[in-house]
Amino acid sequence: MDRQRREAKPVSGEWAVEAIGLVKTFGENRAVDGVNLHVRTGSIYGVLGPNGAGKTTTIQMLATLLKPDAGSAQIFGHDVGKEPQIVRQLIGVTGQYASVDESLSATENLVIFSRLLGLSRGGAKKKAAELLEEFGLTDAAKRPLKNFSGGMRRRLDLAASLIAQPPLIFLDEPTTGLDPRTRAQMWETIRRLVKTGSTVLLTTQYLDEADQLADRVAVIDRGHVVAEGTVDELKMSVGTASLQLRVADAAETEHARRKVEQVLQVRAAVSAEAGKITAPMSDPDRVADLLIALREEGIHLSEMSMQKPTLDEVFLTITGDAPIDHPSAQHAASHQLKGANV
Repeated sequence: MDRQRREAKPVSGEWAVEAIGLVKTFGENRAVDGVNLHVRTGSIYGVLGPNGAGKTTTIQMLATLLKPDAGSAQIFGHDVGKEPQIVRQLIGVTGQYASVDESLSATENLVIFSRLLGLSRGGAKKKAAELLEEFGLTDAAKRPLKNFSGGMRRRLDLAASLIAQPPLIFLDEPTTGLDPRTRAQMWETIRRLVKTGSTVLLTTQYLDEADQLADRVAVIDRGHVVAEGTVDELKMSVGTASLQLRVADAAETEHARRKVEQVLQVRAAVSAEAGKITAPMSDPDRVADLLIALREEGIHLSEMSMQKPTLDEVFLTITGDAPIDHPSAQHAASHQLKGANV
């Protein structure tokens, strides 16, 4: 038997993905320029970046759809260049079902995919029904795909990619074009996948999606990983949290500001909005000292809050580009990945 077609060894080890120095060039465009990624087994790893940053090209190399020009990558210890057939047994990629039969119904398409993956006729029908219910497509189960909306089609694409629930799932912008309710349902599905044993590598243009789902995040810009860490680490990297106070009596605002600066040993600012004071807060434990000091001064507060930097601010600071919470309705990755045998 060909070595490339031998059975993949059981999934084990700390890393689901290890990529070192990945490079991909198209003509004079260095789309991916030395990307390093380490995705821990059993986690959700988010990849953020503006359009054209190299996110999808990186995924395509990891999924054996493109050959790296330089660097190396392993999926559960299997080299993507030397063992592509084994790697393809271990991964699933959203968008691979973009070339389904438009004249067939959602149920018929899912049954076909299930049968191709080795399920019995009865098992295929059961699996199709379960997936259609989970993704809110039961009412459209018998409708031809040519009559599906973009959001419905997106849900079916993901449902099809999860039939076998492989150990590693690449989700390339999985919620683009979905309404808020369906998007929230998809988030729960992604969390369920990890709880039941899968690892997820997620590319997204929704900052709140990465904030909600990802255990760690890599920010890619112009082909480079420009930042990597937990969401909280990335937020703290661009500045400390801020303390915001509003005094009950606006006439005491200046007195309160001086007391904030004295106790916290920072510079505080008063906004144009009457009675609101903002100060950087690197040590939340000092808040109790401040509250005691304000009470001793007879200064009463009507409002107090602590605010961390947002992921939007992180993205803007790191890449210099505007936040990307509103992607184009077109999902180029689904077209680029269609027909892939993974």
